[in-house]
Amino acid sequence: MNISKESTDALNAVIKLTIEKDDYQKKVDEVIKDYRKRVNIPGFRAGKVPAGMVKKMYGKSIVADEVNKLVSESLNSFIIENKLDLLGDPIPSEDQEMIDFDNAEKFDFSFDIALAPVVDVKLSKREKVTEYKIQITDEMFNQQKESMLGRFGTSEPSEVVGEKSAVKGAFVELENGEIKEGGIFTEESMLSMAIFKDEAEKAKLEGAKVGDVVVFNPKKAFPNETELSYLLKIDKAAAATVDADFQFTIAEITDFKNPEINQELFDKAFGPDNGISNEEEFNARVKADLEKNLAMESDYRFQIDAKDKVLGKVDVEFPEAFLKRWLLLTNRENEELNEENLEAEMPRFLKDLKWQLAQNSIIKENELKIEEEDLMAFAKKTARMQFMQYGLSNIPDEHLENYAKDMLQKENQRRQIANGAINEKVIAFIKESVKVEEKEVSREDFNKLFEQN
Repeated sequence: MNISKESTDALNAVIKLTIEKDDYQKKVDEVIKDYRKRVNIPGFRAGKVPAGMVKKMYGKSIVADEVNKLVSESLNSFIIENKLDLLGDPIPSEDQEMIDFDNAEKFDFSFDIALAPVVDVKLSKREKVTEYKIQITDEMFNQQKESMLGRFGTSEPSEVVGEKSAVKGAFVELENGEIKEGGIFTEESMLSMAIFKDEAEKAKLEGAKVGDVVVFNPKKAFPNETELSYLLKIDKAAAATVDADFQFTIAEITDFKNPEINQELFDKAFGPDNGISNEEEFNARVKADLEKNLAMESDYRFQIDAKDKVLGKVDVEFPEAFLKRWLLLTNRENEELNEENLEAEMPRFLKDLKWQLAQNSIIKENELKIEEEDLMAFAKKTARMQFMQYGLSNIPDEHLENYAKDMLQKENQRRQIANGAINEKVIAFIKESVKVEEKEVSREDFNKLFEQN
C-alpha cells in the first residue's frame, strides 16, 4: 500500500492512496472462511459450502467492503500521524475514476483535503470591549413585580366589566341594526379586555354587567385575524371578510386578583427558608432577580462584542471551493441546502468557522481545559435557564444537580454542554485579557445594539 500527500496550494492538498491485492487478500480470505460457516445454501450442509462457491457469490462485495475499510483506516492514520489540521473531512477528488471491484485487483484512490489556516490570537489591555449594564427603571421593576404576583394570583367572579376583565358571552352578527339572517352566531366565546386594540370599542363594554347586551365591532376591537377567528369561532379566511357590528350578551365576568403580599406568597415564590419576612425584603429579592436576568442579557451582548473583537484581529483566507463541495456532499439529504442558498449562507458559515479557529487558538495557546466540575456547573446553569422559561426560578439545588446529571448522561447533550463550557472559558479569558469598559444604558438603547448587527 502506498499513501502520500500532494499540495495544490497553501490550503488545498490531495491524498493519494494505492491499495494492492496483498493489502486486503488475507482479510478477504478470513471473511470468506467465516461466510462458509454461516451461509445457508440449498444442497449443502451448514459449514460445508465450498469456498469457491462462496467466493463466486460474495467475493466482489467482500473485497469492496474490506478495501473501503482499509481506505478509511489508512486515511485516518495518515492524517493523525502527519498531524494534519483539516477543515471538514476528506472528499473524493473530482477526477477520481470509478472503482472497478468486479475486475481490478489494484485500486487507486484520490481524496481532496483542506488544511486549516494558521490562526494566532494575541490580546492585550490595549483592546477595549464594552460591558453594558442595563438601568432598572421603576416601570421595569413594577412589571417584574406584577409578573411575579401574576404567577400566584387567582381569577374570581366579578359583577362589572373592568379594564382587564375576561368576559364570556354569546355573539350574534347584526345587519342594519338587526340580527342578520344566517349570520355568525357563537356561544361561550371568551374575550379579554386587556388586549382590546380600539379604545372606543372597549369603552362600550366597560361597566357592563352579567346579562347586559352590548353592541360593538369585534373587527375594530381585534383586528388580528387569528384573534378574531378564535373569538367568533370561524376560520381565518372568513375572519378577513368580517367587519360588522355584533350583539354580545354577557354571561360571565372574571377578574384576576393578585395574591396578598404575605409569608405564604414569599414561600410560594422563593421556597421555604428564603429569608423574606416583609414586602420591603420581597421587593429587594424581586429587584435582585431582575438584575440577574439583565446581567445574563449583558453577558450575551459581551460575548457578541468579544467575538467581534477577536475576529477583527484574525485575517485568514479559506478554501471556499472545497468547503462548498464538502457542505453539499455532507448535507445531500437536506433538501433545503443547494448551491443557490449555500452561496447566501457562506458568509455566516465562514464567520463561524473563523471563530472556531480563533477559539481553538486561544484554547491551545493558553492551555484552557474543562473538567467534570465545569461540565456539571454549565449543565446546572443550562437546566436553571430551562426551568426559568416556565416561570420556575427557585428550583432546589439538589433537583438541578439531578437534572444536570441526566443531561450529561446523553451523548448529544453532553457534547453541547462541553462546547458551551469551553466557550464560556474562552470568553472569560478574553474578558481578563482586554480592557473592559462598563457603560450604563437604558433598556431601549440596549435593544438598539441588536438592531445594528
